[in-house]
Amino acid sequence: MASGAFEVRRDGSELMSGAKGRARRSSSSRLETFSNPKVERDYTISIEIPEFTCLCPITGQPDFAVLKLEYVPDKLCIELKSLKLYIWSFRNQGAFHEDVTNRILDDLCGLLNPRHMRLTARFNVRGGLHTTVVAEHGQPGWQGTAITKP
Repeated sequence: MASGAFEVRRDGSELMSGAKGRARRSSSSRLETFSNPKVERDYTISIEIPEFTCLCPITGQPDFAVLKLEYVPDKLCIELKSLKLYIWSFRNQGAFHEDVTNRILDDLCGLLNPRHMRLTARFNVRGGLHTTVVAEHGQPGWQGTAITKP
């Protein structure tokens, strides 16, 4: 794998991304999975990530957020330590709130192919404004009700 690259796909392909064309820099941002132990049942996994940090792409100042990841797994679940390291890989990266939220959702859905996934990113106040971005994904035809609306 190239320096600064990160992997999120089961097919072995690499995905490089970053603010203004720079690769993400991280000691480790390889996402790992394990088999869903109850694939026949819809159930919700909820993960709160209270220390998300990225940089404002305009000013370079840090932006802080609490991320709430909720998903109904299909065949795979995310391994938590790898998720933590992946989230840390954004710390020195410039990104708009909307872009980084959707990028994380896309990376996780590309790896896990969950029945349903929602990522809520509640960014701290900056300049008197509080931003919350909610991005969702669902498998075509999935009609489950395991995740309730906030």
